[in-house]
Amino acid sequence: MARKKQVGRKVDGWKSKSWYTVYTPESFGKTEIGNTISNDPDKVMGRVLTATLAEISHDFSKSHIAMKFKVNSVAGDAAYTEFAGHQVTRDHLRSMIKRRASRVDALFPVTTKDGKKVRLTITCLTLSRANVGQAQAIRKHIQEEMVRRATEADIDSFIKDIVSGESAKELFKQIKEIYPVRRIEIIKSKVE
Repeated sequence: MARKKQVGRKVDGWKSKSWYTVYTPESFGKTEIGNTISNDPDKVMGRVLTATLAEISHDFSKSHIAMKFKVNSVAGDAAYTEFAGHQVTRDHLRSMIKRRASRVDALFPVTTKDGKKVRLTITCLTLSRANVGQAQAIRKHIQEEMVRRATEADIDSFIKDIVSGESAKELFKQIKEIYPVRRIEIIKSKVE
């Protein structure tokens, strides 16, 4: 079988592409989180990059938190992002769960003061097994408190409180009045 000869000049795909340095939003200190390659700046828009909170804040006790950032603007060879969500790693979550205790999960949307919708997943780990009524009371209080906090804050300060653990600390203080709690963790957030 004879091969056809290529007519015309072949352009190397890599040579026509440019590298873009990706930065976190202002609220996370405009830290460089990586690079991406594209032949068109418009194709960089909407890409989602993941980095751990330890890489961003240089606090290695937060290496179990994966942060997602979505590119929303490109200027020259720099791509700037907005917060898209976060998630606690599965192995960290698994290490927190103990026998003869309950895990109460709450999954719900909230809307911040500036109109951004965020979907939250919060888990509460109790010291002993909670019954259905106690689990419902915990879930209800978590949802009411987080909805209240969201309506009082803009997206940047709300996300900062979630990721830093401030919201979880406040929830812990309040929920231990309802039932003995070992830990509360905001395990996932997603900006919609």
